[in-house]
Amino acid sequence: MHRTSLTLPGRQSKPRSRGRTMMIDGGIPTAQFIDIIESHSGLVDVVKFGWGTALVTAQLQHKIDAVLANDVDFYFGGTLFEKYVSQDQFDEWRAFVDGFGARTVEISNGTIALSNERKADYIARVAGEYKIYSEVGYKESERSETMRPELWVRYINEDLAAGADTVITEARESGKSGIARANGELRFGLIEEILESGIDVNRLMFETPTKELQTYFIKRVGSDVNVGNIAHSDLVPLETLRLGLRSDTLLALDAAIDPDFGSADEPHTTELQGEDTNA
Repeated sequence: MHRTSLTLPGRQSKPRSRGRTMMIDGGIPTAQFIDIIESHSGLVDVVKFGWGTALVTAQLQHKIDAVLANDVDFYFGGTLFEKYVSQDQFDEWRAFVDGFGARTVEISNGTIALSNERKADYIARVAGEYKIYSEVGYKESERSETMRPELWVRYINEDLAAGADTVITEARESGKSGIARANGELRFGLIEEILESGIDVNRLMFETPTKELQTYFIKRVGSDVNVGNIAHSDLVPLETLRLGLRSDTLLALDAAIDPDFGSADEPHTTELQGEDTNA
């Protein structure tokens, strides 16, 4: 980041334990992917090769070489784990992961009929061998909406107790499932239950593929919230949201830095020109 005299929210240097950004790759062309990583490596903590794209990406090793060369972690999408497990090929999944030298994995049950207890057992079986991202919530929006907040909290705690480093709250790439309703509206009550449960927020990652979701969590949790499913085109815009360099978060984050900003002692006035102010 360029030097500036502005007062901005502090950001941890990499490797970060908070304020992490997970970029999703759903099939970015190799040369473009390498350029993105080289250009924005300071803004990306981990790349997820989404769902099962790793099996059909011809130059996957080139992409992996690029992330490793630029101090960025990577893992394969949880749906790929579920595909292997649904065919009783857990050991083959581990062999695939190890074949690319991955030290980070995602274990989820968002699609297949796998109880959270069994998912936690898979986590426990590889805990200590990998850095584990687990995921709570379902891909199908109706199924997620009927999942009570207390179950979300219980499942998150189960995964952490089993050895997960970070638990991701599902929202899909569309932002219309899991912690969000089918129409994209955030489940505010659910989020409050999770945030007030006592779970360490630095061990949570919220999937926020839209600017609206990113803005909400930055305002609600702070600049150092962990967010995932970020498109490559949103990496710089997201960082400006984190730093209050975009109108959506400017006032909220400036007020957090200086509680007197915008106080009644310093009223702000706006003049409307060329409009009928009596309308």
